[in-house]
Amino acid sequence: MTSALTLLNVSLEYPDGGSTLKALDTVNLKVSRGEFLSLVGPSGSGKSSLLAVAATLVTPTSGLVVIDGQDVSALKESERTALRRDKVGIIFQQPNLLPALTAVEQLLILDHLRGKSVRAAKQRAEELLDVVGLAGVGHKRPHQLSGGQRQRVNIARALMGSPTVLLVDEPTAALDHERSESIVRLLRRVTDEFSTATVMVTHDTEFLPLTDAVATMRDGRLSRALEPSGQPN
Repeated sequence: MTSALTLLNVSLEYPDGGSTLKALDTVNLKVSRGEFLSLVGPSGSGKSSLLAVAATLVTPTSGLVVIDGQDVSALKESERTALRRDKVGIIFQQPNLLPALTAVEQLLILDHLRGKSVRAAKQRAEELLDVVGLAGVGHKRPHQLSGGQRQRVNIARALMGSPTVLLVDEPTAALDHERSESIVRLLRRVTDEFSTATVMVTHDTEFLPLTDAVATMRDGRLSRALEPSGQPN
C-alpha cells in the first residue's frame, strides 16, 4: 500500500541552555491509508514532538515529512496551512470544544473556514455525529455532554475535512475504562471506514490489540513497528 504519512530521517532539535536538546533523532515512519498505528513510550520520549511534526505544526530541523505524496518542506507557509486543513485531522487529548456552540456547530466552524456551503456542511456534520454514535444530540452544548461524548464530538470534528492522516493524542487520558475502550474501538472503525492513516499516542497498552501495529519512542528514537502481539510487523 502507498504510504499516506512518511517521516524520513526526521530530527528535531531545540536549544537548551548552552546545549541542544534532540526531541526527535533520525525518525523514520510510514503509515498507509487504513492502517491504525499505536505510539507508546515514556513521558518525554518524543511522542508529542512526533505528532507535532507529522501535523506540520512544527518544522523539523532535518529530514522529510510527506503527506499524501506531498513533501511538506517544499510548500509555502500558506500551502502548508491548506494541506493541514484539508489532509490532516488532529484529535487532541482535551476536546477543547467552544462552550457556546452546539455539537453540530463545533463541526461547522471548521468547514466555514474551508469555504464549504452551510447546507452541505451541516448535512455532513450530522452524518459524522451519527457515525460516532451521537445521533440526536447535535443540539447540545459541551456542558450537556459526558466526557466520552465530548471526545466523540472531537473525533467527528477531526473528520470533517475528510483527512488522509488522523493524528490522535492520548484520547482516553480523562476517561474511565469503559469509555476509553469505546473511544479506541471507534477510532478503529473510523480508520477502516474512512481509510485514514491513523497514529494514536496512548498509555493504555490494554487496547493495543485493537490497532494494527505498535511503535515505541525512547529518547527521541522510534523503534521498529510491531504488531500488537509483539511480533515484528
